[in-house]
Amino acid sequence: MTTIPARTLPRPRDLLELAKPVTWFPPMWAYLCGVVSASVPLAERWPQLVAGMLLAGPLVCGTSQAVNDWFDRDVDAINEPGRPIPSGRVPGRWGLGVAVAGTLVSLAVAALIGPVVLGATVVGLLLAWGYSTPWPRLKRSGWWGPATTGFAYEGLTWFTGAAAMTGGMPDARVLALVLLFSVGAHGIMTLNDFKAVEGDRRMGIRSLPVVLGEACAARLACVVMTLPQLAVVALLWRWGLPWHAALVGVGVILQLGFMRRLLTAPAALAPWYNGTGVLTYVLGMLVAAIGVGSLQ
Repeated sequence: MTTIPARTLPRPRDLLELAKPVTWFPPMWAYLCGVVSASVPLAERWPQLVAGMLLAGPLVCGTSQAVNDWFDRDVDAINEPGRPIPSGRVPGRWGLGVAVAGTLVSLAVAALIGPVVLGATVVGLLLAWGYSTPWPRLKRSGWWGPATTGFAYEGLTWFTGAAAMTGGMPDARVLALVLLFSVGAHGIMTLNDFKAVEGDRRMGIRSLPVVLGEACAARLACVVMTLPQLAVVALLWRWGLPWHAALVGVGVILQLGFMRRLLTAPAALAPWYNGTGVLTYVLGMLVAAIGVGSLQ
């Protein structure tokens, strides 16, 4: 167990590091995809756009990072001892306080945007706490953990963006894309687990790289990322969007090339794949969002 030092006032930059701004991009991007897929003139709903981007990134995602760091302080002491909490730069129970305050502020902002957005935010925050808290600690499972984060980061925030723009439930075609890209994100989150294999093994967290081995987990992640995108290509073609389908398909082909290199050394190349294959994946999300938005 790490020793929690006596409470002192943390520096603002340490609190910002606790919220991990680098992780805000995926949900903010997914929220933007939701906005685009709704095809509502931004001039009519720009306050919802701004509030939703803040909600998806600094608020809900930042809160989830604080929750995770608080309950993972012992694992981080092994994997990342320089993190704000195990290093003592965010001492005492400040980490927990930030997580609780972020939860309350997120709910307040979501309520201002609308009831559907509030409902989605409640689900997202429940997943964030359930992912990290001692029970149910969904991250302990290599199946439930990536599914939770993939759905929250990609699908739920896409849904929230579309709901914020329309003021209600998004179109069924939007929901289909939300589901498919959420499933594919399971593979992305599995690759993210490669950075913490040693700590996860020692702390009893059964991530897929720990349970299946790094090579098998990487192959599975590649399959999980690829198949939903192929389904997206098929749906876009069926909806009369051949150019959008072709662009997403080209992205899949590029990813297959990146995956071939990834599989030669999964643990070492997972960060590299995040900057190549995952980038191509999220660009495909935007292409699909533009396509379905043109049908609204």
